[in-house]
Amino acid sequence: MLYGRETEQDQIHRILNRAGDGASCALVIHGEAGIGKTALLEYAAGLAGPGRVLRTVGIESEMELAFGGLHQLLWPVTSHLERLPEPQAAALNAAFGLSGEAVRDRFSLGTAVLTTLSQAAGSGPLLCVIDDSQWLDRASLDALTFAARRLHTEGVVMLFAVRDGVPGGQITGLPQLLLHGLDAAAVDALLTDRVAALSPYARDQIVEQAQGNPLALLELPAALTAEQRAGQLNPIVLPAGLSSPSSRIQETFQEQIRRLPDPTRAMLLVAAADDSGDLDLVLRASTRFGATLEDLEPAEHAALVLLTEHTVAFRHPLIRSATYQSAALARRLAAHRALADALDGGSGVGKHLDRRAWHLAAATTGADEAVATEMVGVAQRAGGRQGTASASAAYERAAQLTADSAGRARLLAAAAFTSAEAGQFHRTAALTDAINALALDLVMLPDFARVRAIVELDRGSPGQAARILLECADRISRSADLAPVLTEAVQTAQSSGDGQLLADVAARLPDSPEYALARAMTGPLDAVRDTMGPARAGLREVGFAERILAGTHDQLFADHRAALDTATACVRDCRDQDMVGWLHTALHLLAEAQLSLGLYDEARTAATEGLAVAEQFGRRHRETYLRATLATLAALQGEQERCAGLSEATLDYADAHGIELAAARAHRALGLLALGLGHAENALTHMEAARSRVGHPALAAFLLPDLVESAIRAGQRERAAEPMELLAQWAQAANRPAALALSHRCRALTGPEGETEQHFTAALRLHDADTTQPFERARTELLYGEWLRRERRRTDARSHLRTALETFETLDAQPWATRARTELQATGETVDPDSRPNALLSRLSPQEREVVRLAATGATNRQIATQLFLSPRTVGHHLYRAFPKLGITNRTELPPLLGQDH
Repeated sequence: MLYGRETEQDQIHRILNRAGDGASCALVIHGEAGIGKTALLEYAAGLAGPGRVLRTVGIESEMELAFGGLHQLLWPVTSHLERLPEPQAAALNAAFGLSGEAVRDRFSLGTAVLTTLSQAAGSGPLLCVIDDSQWLDRASLDALTFAARRLHTEGVVMLFAVRDGVPGGQITGLPQLLLHGLDAAAVDALLTDRVAALSPYARDQIVEQAQGNPLALLELPAALTAEQRAGQLNPIVLPAGLSSPSSRIQETFQEQIRRLPDPTRAMLLVAAADDSGDLDLVLRASTRFGATLEDLEPAEHAALVLLTEHTVAFRHPLIRSATYQSAALARRLAAHRALADALDGGSGVGKHLDRRAWHLAAATTGADEAVATEMVGVAQRAGGRQGTASASAAYERAAQLTADSAGRARLLAAAAFTSAEAGQFHRTAALTDAINALALDLVMLPDFARVRAIVELDRGSPGQAARILLECADRISRSADLAPVLTEAVQTAQSSGDGQLLADVAARLPDSPEYALARAMTGPLDAVRDTMGPARAGLREVGFAERILAGTHDQLFADHRAALDTATACVRDCRDQDMVGWLHTALHLLAEAQLSLGLYDEARTAATEGLAVAEQFGRRHRETYLRATLATLAALQGEQERCAGLSEATLDYADAHGIELAAARAHRALGLLALGLGHAENALTHMEAARSRVGHPALAAFLLPDLVESAIRAGQRERAAEPMELLAQWAQAANRPAALALSHRCRALTGPEGETEQHFTAALRLHDADTTQPFERARTELLYGEWLRRERRRTDARSHLRTALETFETLDAQPWATRARTELQATGETVDPDSRPNALLSRLSPQEREVVRLAATGATNRQIATQLFLSPRTVGHHLYRAFPKLGITNRTELPPLLGQDH
């Protein structure tokens, strides 16, 4: 399978198709070592089919064997020599050593090759594959390129693969196809499919070093130890050795290096041990080995390095790797020590302090407290995602350099916590397992408990993660250390849905303002209202976990605009600071807030990105929630199969790991779909299943209005009583118009007949006071209109039903729009389904709709691909399929069609 070579594959496919019609072609495929030239040749051979391919390959050790490559290529068709004109046959016989004569006429030889290939093609196309042409003997290459330049209507295709950078290996006068490094999507696909058990941090390092080279992407992971694959890499030390010493590319580079003079090899090793490309630094460090700038000339002439006035760079990342790996340990340590010394002193101390510390650590083989202290300084100076990843590696290296067991445990705990912030969760787990908790002092205990809980969330269950945090809370004496532990205990306990566990958390919360949010989310509802003032001011400007808790609190108690603002700020900060460990959580909060506010396109985009990030970093716990969010969006818009698939995936994982809140959200999505489609009994079954998963009323509030409506529509009024009372308590506790509106709407459904209208009108007034939830307002209008129609007040009903229909159509909530349209028609009003704003979009698949909406904003295919995590090719395919369905021919027609200004 080829990755990221669709364009090149299409070109080869077209060439071979034309050859079937008699057209001939020659093409030189060139690029750096390992870039995929041979893979493309194999793809072409597969298309041509058995019996239609001639092959030869250049071998460096046989470059002096004249006509060896030509003989290998034409040997299967030597029977055609008998049909050649005499001069041509004589030339080929001489070339193959069959006549004992020397080749005197290269023109006749080239013509003989052309004629032989034409005859071998016969009535069908013939493919000639010439791999590693740079190492083909010169006589064979001259004869083959002579023939290639004269191809016309023979039905012959000649593909030459040439490695760039080999002196004298170029082929001129023929069409060229340069292979560049793979793009990010192809790199991700290759690593996902072909490289197993690689931590996100190690993956990032491999991607950076490989620079899109497919072979490097495969070879570099193979060079890693198990610990390095788990993420224990630092930015200085390269892999210790390849597990596949037979790698042709690695052997090639190492052989070139072995041929160089000793001073040159010494300078190359220093350059390989350095990560800056700073020529002046390499020169200063190399003086220890008696090497000077002139000693780099042989490496430059061999095209191993590229030099400028200020920089030295390896032509290929694998050359750097081969240089470092081929050196003895003592020489590697000496190179790092020389670099550290070169960075010591003068103005370079401030500028290169961290790099100097890394080189010192790389040059140290035993315990060294002074170097360990320097590494702690490196960790403390780090910031941002790359900073937190480097900080984690620095803390771990410091732990390895210290002889004190308590200090080692403390440093490993710091490494584990910063690795979690960087999204290195496999590494977090490994570090946590390596820590001797008994050696930890109480100061480090909170951080250790939090990383253990993070690991437990993705390995086990949120209930156990919460218990880990509560055990820690019971041992903490300093109040400053307690807040972050209890904050995360609230969130993990909520995820478990366990009411008793939430009560256990609530029992440990101090009675102080900074815990107001936590008390509101764990205590009884009748106590919530008194905490709302302090809660809103208590935790917004503190740690990231506390900010997420604040946003979750706002979402639970119907302040969706505040939740959106908090989530937006958190996502922005995650991006600005590269805090990928929090990004999927922040995106989930953002998607839920957008969903509540009727911003469905934005919610789908945020949830899709969040799911991709969570999947990339193995955060299965958060994946489960994000799938439930996407299932809810699918339910609202009537995507039945998508809703069912996402909900099933959510329930499978949630049930296995005790993630009850996510399971409740999946059941609610299925119930919401059934309710919109008019399947009240099915809706009630799912809504009650959702309610049974959560043991705290604040967590159940999001599904209570749906549960009440499902019970009433299913004719089970008695089953609406308990959720109605809980809904009323929650609305009073939240004390916000959005929450009170839902309570009044459900009172209209369940209360005395004489009070129905006053509750509906009260609900609409409250919706007017808080216009942030268009879907919920439209549902109130729909239910009110349905009631008015049953009361034979058709004229009154129409205005409410018409308003509901317009909102549902704008939101593309198709099942609900159908309900409103049916009710409106029942009042005697004629409704044209194709007149609705989203009628055309309903013809498209969900993915096509997303692509079309973004294209209408002026986004390019590449921009759309980035946002939707597709390839640009896939985006183009969706547009190609969508345009005919929409009755248009190009993207410039999209904005007016969708009612957008462009």
